[in-house]
Amino acid sequence: MGNRLTQIATRTGDNGTTGLGDNTRVSKDSLRVHAMGDVDELNSHIGLLLCEDMPSDVRPLLVAIQHELFNLGGELSIPGFELLKPQAVMALDEALAVHNAALPRLQEFILPAGTRAASLAHVCRTVARRAERAVVALEGQEALKDTPRQYLNRLSDLMFVLARVLNRHRADGSVGDDVYWHSEKMARNADQ
Repeated sequence: MGNRLTQIATRTGDNGTTGLGDNTRVSKDSLRVHAMGDVDELNSHIGLLLCEDMPSDVRPLLVAIQHELFNLGGELSIPGFELLKPQAVMALDEALAVHNAALPRLQEFILPAGTRAASLAHVCRTVARRAERAVVALEGQEALKDTPRQYLNRLSDLMFVLARVLNRHRADGSVGDDVYWHSEKMARNADQ
């Protein structure tokens, strides 16, 4: 990882290939490149989420996650290399426990909606799930450590919880709520 970019437009990818961290070239539609791209997109969405107002303890958590996602991207870019450590998954588990404990128990399904910050967190959740699927697909072809898959799985769970936290957070100090799904079938069954 000692090489730093000094020239951005190299034109080496004009033929549909890209260079990995081990200096091999692969097709831009390879499963590895798809996984790297999904992780990069997820990191970018978290960067956008960080532009929003949020509780003071959520911001440093998201910044730490961005760094871990960069480690994950680096690991994916160098076959056989490990940058994302199991402790990163444990940190997500701890954050999940803390933030989920402060929320009311869910009785209904919720929609990916509410405040702008919560909605962005839901986008992060869905992109994390896609990145997880891309890593699982790559695992079907190449041996990978368990940590990347576990991290993305746990991160999508955390983004769901953080969306709920963000729906409750209001700059004026008031408390908001989730946006609940209203099922006509469930409503009919409740009336019977």
